[in-house]
Amino acid sequence: MVTLSVEYRTIKAFGTTPQECVKDGKSAMRWVRTHAAELGIDPSRILAGGGSAGGHIAAATALVPLFNEAGEDGSVSCRPQALVLFNPVFDNGPNGFLHGLVKDYWKAISPIDHIDANTPPTFVILGTKDKYIPVATGKRFERLMAEHGRRCDLHLYEGEEHGFFNLWVDRNVLAETLIRMDRFLSSLGYLEGEPLLDCDTTTKRRLSV
Repeated sequence: MVTLSVEYRTIKAFGTTPQECVKDGKSAMRWVRTHAAELGIDPSRILAGGGSAGGHIAAATALVPLFNEAGEDGSVSCRPQALVLFNPVFDNGPNGFLHGLVKDYWKAISPIDHIDANTPPTFVILGTKDKYIPVATGKRFERLMAEHGRRCDLHLYEGEEHGFFNLWVDRNVLAETLIRMDRFLSSLGYLEGEPLLDCDTTTKRRLSV
């Protein structure tokens, strides 16, 4: 598997808006697909993933039709074949995180409001104590995906907060979430065999759903 880490304009560093974040994510996906041959990848097997705001951008590349960079070749699809989302900000509605940043165009940029029959299979990791993305939001995403006949693997971690899976929080839980991600990708045919990572089965942090 070839992996690429994408940079995007942020409010703090560039004084831009979330619109530019989405534009940059879409541009990156189109760049990867255009340069697939030289990167040694299959342009029909490109995935997108991210955590928190990065999860929003990844989801937007698949779901949000607007916010494309001017002059870009729109005939090149920015839509990934699957999504891997860690505590993603995929609801930008009135009850969503930092709604005020996008209140004038929230529905156009909110991934959860654009789920349809073409939404790619999606893997979601979320802690039940996440103060930014409530469990209800994750379950709403899962329900809407099911209503459109789409696959959503939602994994809820009991008592965990935003970013609980990061390396500096708990190496064991990081491994566990990556093992689940590995199995999701294997089920889609992107990986083969059992995960090579392992974790301590005595960990006190437990998956609830």
